[in-house]
Amino acid sequence: MKKIFNPPSVRRPFGNYNHGLLVPPGASLLATSGQLGVGVDDEVPEDIGKQAELCFEAIKAILTGAEMSFADVIRISGFVTKREDFPAYMAVRDRYTLEPKPVSTLIIVAGFTRPEFLVEVEVTAAKVF
Repeated sequence: MKKIFNPPSVRRPFGNYNHGLLVPPGASLLATSGQLGVGVDDEVPEDIGKQAELCFEAIKAILTGAEMSFADVIRISGFVTKREDFPAYMAVRDRYTLEPKPVSTLIIVAGFTRPEFLVEVEVTAAKVF
């Protein structure tokens, strides 16, 4: 079982995440590459929320292939190109994350490999047996 760390000496998390998660020895570890908001048809929605959903659906497929789920995700790193896209990204992220909430980082970046990309998400997951 993963152990949650939100010490009282540290400000409470700003959103639905934890400051730390400890994974016990023997867990199976999975790291994903950053997933972009592009479909298998190479279509890129203009909306940040739809792009974020594509990112999380791709991650869901990778997790499923590794016989894992969002309950196994211990870390999410999100990258957006505009500060005002933060709430839409967080709304999608919060729909996908499960307990225990993962640790999370969100960074505002200048851009991605193609100008139409607005968001990229990568995760680390650990399956405890």
